Amino acid sequence: MKTKLMLSGVALLLGTGYGTAVLAQAKPEVLVKQRQSAMTLIGKYFGPIAGMPSGKAPYNADTVARNAGYLDVLVKMPWDGFTENTKDEKTRALPAVFTDTAKFKEGGDRLQSMVAQLAKVSKGGDEAAVKAAIADVGKTCAGCHENFRAK
Repeated sequence: MKTKLMLSGVALLLGTGYGTAVLAQAKPEVLVKQRQSAMTLIGKYFGPIAGMPSGKAPYNADTVARNAGYLDVLVKMPWDGFTENTKDEKTRALPAVFTDTAKFKEGGDRLQSMVAQLAKVSKGGDEAAVKAAIADVGKTCAGCHENFRAK
């Protein structure tokens, strides 16, 4: 209950425009830690299901549904941490994140869409559809990493 109330307050804050001012005042190193933490958690919950389409991991519908639900929230979190004032911080983010912002935003939006689709199909019980959705998420992640993340 407290978590829902807190999240509602944060959503309200961001929706009123005050959230933008708060983010603008955040220290660059804090924003970097926050976005990296979100990406780490994305990896934590995508990792166990990533190998299912290829058979490297056994298919488990319960694990997919659980992890897809977490991912559906997590993939919305890191993007506001990629602000102009973080471009000089030492990270694996390539300069293209800050110069080709439209393409970067498109990649983030695509990831959110693919994960939402995964969350949706994971509830239906169609193993082939779920595996295809997992593969689509993986391709989307890889595409963004190729263009915007140093190896």
